[in-house]
Amino acid sequence: MSDNKKEVFFIIFSLWLLVFASSSQIMIIAPILPRISEQLAVSEALLGTLVTSYAVMVGICALITGPISDKIGRRRILLIGTGLMTFALFLHGLVFNFVSFLSVRGLAGAAGGILSGASVSYVGDYFPYERRGWANGWIMSGIAMGQILGIPIGTILAEYMGFRAPFIAFSVLMLFALLLIWITVPQPNVQLQKAKITVLGAIRKYLLMLRKPEIVASAISYFLMFLSLSVYVIYLPSWLEETFAVSGNEIAMLFLVGGVANVITGPQAGKLSDLWGRKSIIIFSCLGLATVMAFTVPAVTSFWVAYILFFLIMVLVAMRISPFQALTTELVSARKRGTLMSLLVAIGQVGYGLGGTIAGPAYVSHGYLSNTIIGATMIFGMAFIVWKYLPEPELNNNR
Repeated sequence: MSDNKKEVFFIIFSLWLLVFASSSQIMIIAPILPRISEQLAVSEALLGTLVTSYAVMVGICALITGPISDKIGRRRILLIGTGLMTFALFLHGLVFNFVSFLSVRGLAGAAGGILSGASVSYVGDYFPYERRGWANGWIMSGIAMGQILGIPIGTILAEYMGFRAPFIAFSVLMLFALLLIWITVPQPNVQLQKAKITVLGAIRKYLLMLRKPEIVASAISYFLMFLSLSVYVIYLPSWLEETFAVSGNEIAMLFLVGGVANVITGPQAGKLSDLWGRKSIIIFSCLGLATVMAFTVPAVTSFWVAYILFFLIMVLVAMRISPFQALTTELVSARKRGTLMSLLVAIGQVGYGLGGTIAGPAYVSHGYLSNTIIGATMIFGMAFIVWKYLPEPELNNNR
């Protein structure tokens, strides 16, 4: 293996491990909520604030660190965020009551905000545009592997060793990712921001970005993407359990199947988008998602059909993520890329949180069909915005 191929391998693997550990520590919260409630003597209704505190800190810190990463470079931000996440996850093993747990979740959210746009921005800095879909596809497959391996293993650890155990395990993986980044991941050779960073300057920078139609279009697309997914997915398990009387193990298997679909599709979708262009892949994915979402309730007449449907959902989700990230990294220069990605991540968090707020009342008042229709409408809106307002940079596959 040549030196350049070795470097690319270690960059992809380091960022993949970072994404795997980071996404797993987010997703593990839901399946172990009963263990947290039992061992900390907290009502289940109060446990939702664990998710809220994490999301709020992600949004705030993403906005703060975006301009900073443009100033000091993506490698330093990756090291800072990974180090803080390692520390925060280790502190989960020391929590003694709900307030202390809420605090360390907020600290983990701060680390998540620092890291949120860093890996995608790094790919934008290091890889040429025509290779970013491929690179993002492999790195983001870490999220799917979190569904396949991280969540089942973490759930078993929590069952037999307590709810703190999964976070300790993920802190060890994060420490390994930190060491890999320190040793093997270089700072890309891009021009960094030279101007002094101030609060007013950062706000002005965000506002100037939002004056560009393509940035506004990408922000709205990110918002709709996360909103539609949260409205659709959050109450899918509840609907399946109530309709078909299935167990939690069967629901876990459903998400494992979805993770497999994501792993299979993500890298291939990124690679295809490098050849065919981003917009066509994104629009096809969105239209497919809108169709599948809208027909979920009439199509799922027995539980086994849900496996097929959720597999297809995750295929279409994976088809969209990598090409969309690759497309947005080309909307600004390297000096502004961290700011843009952090802005989009923060807006995505708002969309996901709002989707969760909408999903509950819609499900209770009108049933799961209303959730599917709302999700389908939002994702169709994303397809229209991408088609109408997002530019497609020219690919240079001979480079």
